[in-house]
Amino acid sequence: MLAIAGGKGGCGKTTTALGIASELGARGSRPLVVDADRQMPDIHHRVGIDRTPGLGCLGRAALSRLARRPSRFPRIDAVPCGTADRSTLSSALARLRGRRRPVLVDCPAGAGPDAAVPLRHADASIVVATPTEQSLRDAAKTAAMARELDAPPSFAVLTRSDGSTQPGALLGCRDVVHVPEVSEPPLEARAVAVRYAAVATRLAKRNI
Repeated sequence: MLAIAGGKGGCGKTTTALGIASELGARGSRPLVVDADRQMPDIHHRVGIDRTPGLGCLGRAALSRLARRPSRFPRIDAVPCGTADRSTLSSALARLRGRRRPVLVDCPAGAGPDAAVPLRHADASIVVATPTEQSLRDAAKTAAMARELDAPPSFAVLTRSDGSTQPGALLGCRDVVHVPEVSEPPLEARAVAVRYAAVATRLAKRNI
């Protein structure tokens, strides 16, 4: 299970989760993208599915009922957050551990209790930030929490970046992928897709 985490809302976590999942799906692995952000859920908006039933229903309902195949992203399955408290989400994420296919979790922003829930269940994480001082500082706190919870960052993804900022030391990640700012919708831009394809390739090589 791979947690897509970040220090601030709007830094590109959802775009990153969907971008990586789309590239993994193109390689035949049929990834599952799960929204674990109960305060600001976004997956259902981005992929065009109903918000409910969501992740909190896992256990009472089979995963096959909760996971939807969005028409815009036909190579992935998506599970919206729905309505659930922290404990229910934690139980649901525990049920998703050990799946044979990739599971990517769109995490709450920050380094608080809600953000800790998916990181406790994840095997590794990707930390997402923008190249601003505040975003990088917040992402560094999230990265530190991820390491404490045994979901160390495998990569840092810097969105809206021209590559001039090098935050590897601050975030504790040797591998930093820079995703450029584009005028068109990000996931439809070739320049963005190429960068997420590079992440997918590295994840496959590391068997994450």
